[in-house]
Amino acid sequence: MLHHELLLRLCRARDLLRACDELRLSVNEIARSVGIAPHHFIRLFRAVFGDTPHQYRSFAQIEHAKQLLLSTDKNVTEVCMAVGFSSLGSFSTLFTRRVGVSPSLFRERHRPAPGHPPRVPPELIPGCFSLMGSLPAQKGNFQEAPVARMR
Repeated sequence: MLHHELLLRLCRARDLLRACDELRLSVNEIARSVGIAPHHFIRLFRAVFGDTPHQYRSFAQIEHAKQLLLSTDKNVTEVCMAVGFSSLGSFSTLFTRRVGVSPSLFRERHRPAPGHPPRVPPELIPGCFSLMGSLPAQKGNFQEAPVARMR
C-alpha cells in the first residue's frame, strides 16, 4: 500500500520531470530531491504512473514540442532545443515514433490556413473540454434527476 506522503513525493517528482526548463535535473537528482533512493524511485514511479521516469520525461517533452510546433513560429531545431533535446536526429526519431509523423509534417497537417482557426489535434484538447461537448446546447435545458424519498 502506498502512503499518502510517498504519493505526494512521487507527484512532486513527476512535476520536476515534466518541467522543460534550463535546470533539467537527472533522474538520480530528482530521486534524491524527493528523498527516495534512485533504484527504488524508478520502480515506485513506474508502478504508480505506468512509465519509468525517463519514459515520462520523453512523453512530456514530445507533448510540449507539439504545442510549440502549433503555437509558435520556431523552426523544428529551435523546438527541439526548447524542449530539452540536444540532438535534432534523436528528437525527430522519437517524435516520429511517438506521434506517427515527423515534426514538420505534424506542423503542416495541423497548422491553419491563413485566416482560418487552428486545427488542434484531439490529443492536445484537455479532457474537460471534450466533456463540455456532451452538455445540452441551450440554457435551462438541464433536468434534475428524480430524488428517491424515504418514507
